[in-house]
Formats: sequence, structure tokens, C-alpha cells
Amino acid sequence: MKALLSSTAFLVVNKELARNIGLKETVLLADLISKEEYFIEKGMTDGWFFNTEANIQKDTTLTPYQQRKALKTLKKYEIIETIRKGVPAKQYFKINEEQVVQFLNNKSLTNLTSINKNKVIKLNNKLFNKPSINDVELYCIERNNKIDAISFVNFYESKGWMVGKNKMKDWRAAVRTWEMRDNNKSYKKTGTSKLDSQISEWEKAKKYIEKI
Repeated sequence: MKALLSSTAFLVVNKELARNIGLKETVLLADLISKEEYFIEKGMTDGWFFNTEANIQKDTTLTPYQQRKALKTLKKYEIIETIRKGVPAKQYFKINEEQVVQFLNNKSLTNLTSINKNKVIKLNNKLFNKPSINDVELYCIERNNKIDAISFVNFYESKGWMVGKNKMKDWRAAVRTWEMRDNNKSYKKTGTSKLDSQISEWEKAKKYIEKI
């Protein structure tokens, strides 16, 4: 009786995610997250891990056909990547954690938790919220830089808020990068850094006060 009531007898999935991508897809994802955590504990660092259809069926009751159909959906939404490698060839999986969070409607959620076989796995994600022009302008005023907030927002809107091939994680860090770039340009043109200019102005003010 105790075995029937223990948490190891259940597979718990995120309801919000199930509503967005499907129940079988969410069950498969929860099982893969559990397997990923196992390989992380074993030293996996590149995000790729393998699992077999037989093992997934044993843990989730999903048939190979159901697995392939669910996996097709997960790949369509770019939540899962797969490759086959090794001899004999094994299917390897990689989970896109940021994409998982994007499918949740609760925008205040910062940790997605799946429970599989009495194991709680937390995906520590900081959900990126793109800033408004006003947000950027206020931050630039706070940092006392000369970055044009409209140009900044329009530039990243045109890029889909991507930095290279990756989704932006921190727009404030991007502002600081633009700031450094502008400072470097200013230094190349004048041979004087922003800090040097500030020191020079301070020294001029000091001499003026001394004359009074």
C-alpha cells in the first residue's frame, strides 16, 4: 500500500506546459529532463545525453510510436535537439531550457520544476523581458551615457533580440557593451578616454575655484 502512495509511483508534469505543447510531449520532456540530470551528475557538460526508446517506455509507458510523434512536436518547437552518433548508433538529446520557459504563460515564473521518479529537477531560467524605449532611456540616464534608446531598441527588434546566434539574456549588459564601444570610438578619435576627459574637466574646475 505504501508503495502505491509513494511519489515514485507517479509522474508529475507541468500543467501549463502540457496545455501548450501536449500531455505526451510534456511527459516525454519530463523524463528526458530526469535523464539529463543523471548525466549532469556523471560529469556531462556539453548538454548532449542519450536515452533509448525501451528505457523511455519503461519509465513513461509511452510506446515507441508515441515517443516519435511527441519528439517530432518537441523538435518542431525547438525544445529538443537530437543527433545519432556512436557505434552502434545511439540517439542523443539536448534540451533548450529557454524555449521551454517561453511556452509557459506565467511570465513571473523563474523556475520550471518537473518531478520524475521522486526527483525534483529545477531549470533555473531568467525569463527575458524585452525593454521598452523608456526602460532603456532611464537606464542610459542612470549610467550617464550617450546611447540613443530608440536606436538601441530598433536595432535589437530587427534582430529578434538575438545576440549572434543566441537569445539575449540581459539587455542592460548589451547597453553597457554599446557604452564601451562608444567610449572606445571616442578614445580613438581624440586620444582621450571618457575618464580622462572627466579628470581634465575636474582639474579645470579645481583651478577655477582656486582663483576665486
